[in-house]
Order: sequence, then C-alpha cells, then structure tokens
Amino acid sequence: MSKRAEIGITAPKKESFSEWYVQVVQKAELADYAPVKGLIVLRPDGYAIWESLQNTFNRRFAGEGVRNGFLPVLIPESLLKKEGEHFEGFNPEVFWVTHSGNNEIGEKLALRPTSETLAYTMYSKWIQSWRDLPLKINFWNTALRSEIKATKPFLRTSEFLWQEGHTVHATQEEAERQVSTMLRIYKETVEEELAIPVISGTKSEREKFVGADYTTAIESIMPDGRALQMGTSHFLARHFSEPFDVKFADRDNVEHFAWQTSWGVSWRLIGAMIMVHGDDRGMIMPPRVAPVQAVIVPIYRNAAQKESVMQAATSVRDTLDAARVRMHIDDRDGVTPGYKFNDWEMKGVPLRIEIGPRDVEAGSVIVVSRHDGQKDAMGIDSVRAKIPVLLEEIQQSMLTRATARAEELTFAASDYDEFKELSGRGFVRARWCGGAKCEEKIKEETGVEIRVIPFNRTADDMRGEEEESSRSDYNSNHDSNHNSNNYGNPGSHNNCNLDIIPDSCVYCQKEGISTPIFARGY
Repeated sequence: MSKRAEIGITAPKKESFSEWYVQVVQKAELADYAPVKGLIVLRPDGYAIWESLQNTFNRRFAGEGVRNGFLPVLIPESLLKKEGEHFEGFNPEVFWVTHSGNNEIGEKLALRPTSETLAYTMYSKWIQSWRDLPLKINFWNTALRSEIKATKPFLRTSEFLWQEGHTVHATQEEAERQVSTMLRIYKETVEEELAIPVISGTKSEREKFVGADYTTAIESIMPDGRALQMGTSHFLARHFSEPFDVKFADRDNVEHFAWQTSWGVSWRLIGAMIMVHGDDRGMIMPPRVAPVQAVIVPIYRNAAQKESVMQAATSVRDTLDAARVRMHIDDRDGVTPGYKFNDWEMKGVPLRIEIGPRDVEAGSVIVVSRHDGQKDAMGIDSVRAKIPVLLEEIQQSMLTRATARAEELTFAASDYDEFKELSGRGFVRARWCGGAKCEEKIKEETGVEIRVIPFNRTADDMRGEEEESSRSDYNSNHDSNHNSNNYGNPGSHNNCNLDIIPDSCVYCQKEGISTPIFARGY
C-alpha cells in the first residue's frame, strides 16, 4: 500500500461503512481511542465542533430562561435507589467507587450515569414556594456508563459529553410546554447547524426513558439504514418530585408536588454529522460548525513567487477574518499543494482557496467547494461579499442533499411480508395497534424497533387527547416551518406513501392506532 493510500481514507463508505467511519474519525483528527477500553480522546477539531453546538444551545436555552449549572460526578448509591425503577434501568451500566486509596469509603459512590437523582435532591432544598418556580437549569457535563456492546467513537463510549436540562414547574401544562419547546430547539439546531434532517415524535411506552411519563425524541436515518436517536425531551410528571420531595407552597400556602422535565443531547450529534455528510475522501463539514470554514493554499515555486503569493494570501485571510469567516493559511513547507488539497478535503473544510502567481497577476483566486467539488474563479476584491454567501449556500445545499438521501431510506409497508423485507434498510412506516406484545414480537422476529411515533396533525398518532392538547402549539409552529420533517409523511416521495398502509396493525391485524417509524438503531 502506498504512503498516500495509508494516509487517506482506504475503506469505501458503501462497502465498509463501519471501518470507513472509524477511519474518518481518526484521520480527520476529530478523536482517537484512549488507553482505556471504551473511552476516546477528543482532539481540538472535534472539540471545536462541540463548542460550536454548545454556543448555539446556550443562546437558545437562555432565550427560554434556562441557566447553566454544574453537578459533581459522584452520586451516593442511596440517592440512585430513591427512584427504584429509574435506578434499575441504569444499574448494569454503573461504575462504582468503593475505595479512597487503600481504604473502603463506606457507602458506594456511582460515577454519574445521569443526574436526575442528584439534581432533584438539590432542587428539594432550593424550592420552597411558587416564587421559586419555574426552575430551569442545564448542566454541561459527562456521563459514564459501562459500554457492554461494541464501542464506536461518538456513538457508543463509556464516557460521553452531553448536556442535560432539568426543569421544575408549578403546573402540568407549563411542564409539557417545556418538553415541546426543548425538542423544537433540538430539531432546529440539528437541522440548521448540522444540516441533518430529523423526524420528531414520541417514544413508545417500551422505549421511553425509565421514570418518564412519556418521552419525545428526534430521530435521523444514517446512510447504512440504521437509525440514530439525536435528542430526547421527557415529561417526568411527578415521578421524581414525590420520592425526592420536590414541592412548593402555592399562593394560598398549600403544598404541592412539582411537575418536572428533563432533556438532553450528546456528542453523538458529531457522529451523525460524520456519517450523514462524509464521503470516500473523508469528512465534509457543514460550514456553521466547521472549525475552519475556508483554508487558503498558497502555490509557488521560488522565493520571489512566495513573497507575492503570501502577501495576497495574507490579504485575503485578513479580509475574510474581518467578515467573521474562520480562516487558515496552510503555509507548511515540505509538502506539495496536492498533498495539502487531499489533507484538507479529508478534514472536510467547506472551502479551499487556491492562490498562485497567475492568480495574483489576475487579481483573483480559485475557490473549491468541498461538498460538491465545484471550482470557480473569484476576484480578490469580491471575496468579502461572496464567500459568506457561498458558505450559507453550501449549508443549505447540504441539508437539501441529506434530506433527499433520507427520503430514499424511508419506506412504507403495506403488510408484514413487505415489512420484513424492508426491515434493516432504513425507516419503515407501518400501522401499529399500540400493543406491547406486538411491538416485542416485531423486534424479536425482524430486529427492528419503534424508533419514534411521528408528530403530525392527526389525533391518532398522539398519545391521547390530553397530550394532543399540550402539544398543539408544537405541531402547528414546528411542522409548518421545517419541511424536512415531511420526508416521513404522506406523498413526500415514492418510497413512503402512507396511502398504501392499511388501517390494521402490521403484525396482529387488529385496528391500528398509530403509524410509527421502525428501524434498527445504533
């Protein structure tokens, strides 16, 4: 194998998806494996993407009155056991601290698998009356869960970066509005920043968060036909406020248990970005989150050429810096321009700007788009006006392309035979009776599960009259503004025509009550 082949991506995306993914993560310098099994080290470019998402979420969270806090990583076992059903769901994955040096510490301490129990212990101290509500706090931290399946960077690791928000409310209506609001923020951020289309809806009773009354989620389909949960927002009702004594005195000084929500996303969003947009040459970065949005590659053969070319490159960089474009000049010696082109293509930088002696004489540069390979000449005096516009066009083009691909991987099944044939190929829409037994048998026989029951404007895909009412604002404000959610809806494309789906459950043939999306997941 040549040195160049070893440096580049050697596994084709269509033929060796898993190996291709790992190569892109490592060779694009986003992350690398740590010495401890199941853990990864986030490299600067990978962390810069996470910081970009943090900044966007922080801005949008603040607009909803959410503030950031911090929680310690150690949780006493007694706290985890306070909400027994919730703890039982995490128990097999918990890392325990039992010693300090050579001495036993007494009560075991869990390395935080999630923070509900710790946060709500504190909330019970901080909340006394209606004046303390609503309480809305988000925590940027890590969670640790022993990964018993095969680990994969950003998707399955024993420690991962995430944010988890926990809110407390005086009324059920206000809490349910919060659930919908946070899911909308997740959907908008994933689609607008990462250029990944998602479908939003509810989880089934079987797949909801343990301890929640119901769970809402956004899901996306990956190019290998497997689904990835991109974010969740849970209505906890009073399932935690009662065992943790989170209550308040109302205006009449009557005590009530509070209504609560929790919601979160993790760095698996970065994994989704890699899988959805990358190609056989490496990563393709959506401009809005790209650590470097445009790289300048100077081309020269001698010292005289170098001086004039570098002056032009520096001028272009300074001009675009002033336009708030994230820039870099690749002035490395000892490597050819072709090597630099391939290197930056592998890292996924949205734009490459080439400047050589002829370009300097002509007062122009060559601009190459990573996502489609388009190459155009551009006057140096016009880069400040044109490059930011081009970056935004690339962002929208990437979402459009990703949506079209998602449509191709979304199907409708008219009967169980067709359902089994389609299982594993992508999202499959089929009618369901709502029965846990049918859901279990479908997963057992086909390997697919209900990923999400999509929101739409019909009542039968909601969880009932009460929830339909609480989410009416979400549906009207959300679906109308984000057409990419339509790729799973009737008439959006040939693969997924819901008109072919009968009203009966795809498995038991009893009356169907909803039309979920089934898929194999990560």
